[in-house]
Amino acid sequence: MASLTQDTLARPAQHDADFAVRLWLWCVAALVFAMIVVGGATRLTDSGLSITEWKPIMGAIPPLSDADWHDAFTKYKQIPEYHIVNKGMSLEAFKSIFWWEWAHRFLGRFIGLAFALPFAFFWATGRLRDGFAKKLALVLALGAVQGGIGWYMVSSGLVDRVDVSQYRLALHLSVAFLILAALVWLALSLSPHQRPVATKAQRVLAGHMAGFVFVQVVLGAFVAGLKAGLAYNTWPDMNGDLIPPGLFAHTPWWANFFESITLTQFNHRLMAYVVLAFAVVNLVLLVRMAADRRIVTSAAILLAAIVAQAAIGIWTLLAAVPLHLGLAHQGGAAIVFALATYLWWLSSNVTRSP
Repeated sequence: MASLTQDTLARPAQHDADFAVRLWLWCVAALVFAMIVVGGATRLTDSGLSITEWKPIMGAIPPLSDADWHDAFTKYKQIPEYHIVNKGMSLEAFKSIFWWEWAHRFLGRFIGLAFALPFAFFWATGRLRDGFAKKLALVLALGAVQGGIGWYMVSSGLVDRVDVSQYRLALHLSVAFLILAALVWLALSLSPHQRPVATKAQRVLAGHMAGFVFVQVVLGAFVAGLKAGLAYNTWPDMNGDLIPPGLFAHTPWWANFFESITLTQFNHRLMAYVVLAFAVVNLVLLVRMAADRRIVTSAAILLAAIVAQAAIGIWTLLAAVPLHLGLAHQGGAAIVFALATYLWWLSSNVTRSP
């Protein structure tokens, strides 16, 4: 009887703890989403190189006096971007790009604290399920690495370039999306509702769906890093050609996949069609398999989000990437990837059936 009473008391306590941890993880995921959008604004406003130093702690304090502002501006005047792109920029114009980059870095610091401090509290007070602390610690470590990657990216544009390396930008954005997916998955794993029973085939379909979306995110990062969206602003053709000339103009041939404006945009377009087609096939197959209603509904919502994202992408391209559409497209990509992660999680409770 005593043991039964203890179990009865423990279940509500664990339920309350799971709710608190789950709410916290969703809040952090929302902050990461905001970080992705602000990062897009930093890129689209060419603000990423406005802060030329990496001070993880003291950098949280912006310039507070006129002398501080002139000191930051003087440091910016020493890098190639100023001399080649922004020569003669006023202090007020510099402040406008500085604040975007400062906000991006400050949000990164805030996310670190918003994750680390509650994590320490939940861990110390025994509110985490068995094995959950290790998973959260890995996310925290990945977030710390992401901060280093951010500076690794920025530093690539301070000496011999007027922008950051597209390779490093793709790495930075990819890790941000992986962190977002990890937070979504962990929050879902604490859901009080049981996942539907799925087959191995349904799990494989969901895994491929998430994988295709992630590949598209990476390809989009190279388009962003090369500013390839400012070229070929027609659709469905590319300045009159369905397959534009010069796809492999660079040598060696493989470098075109990462350094050619033409091929990176062509690949991003092509992968969009692949993602959309696979989302349609995925939904049709799930319906034919008579999959659980929640899985089918999730796949349908994901397909709708992909259609919307494709439409925003086309609109953004035709308009030559204005700030508001560029941010909508980047934020839309994060939403689509989160939905794909949800479908994958939902389909991971696999039975022994084929």
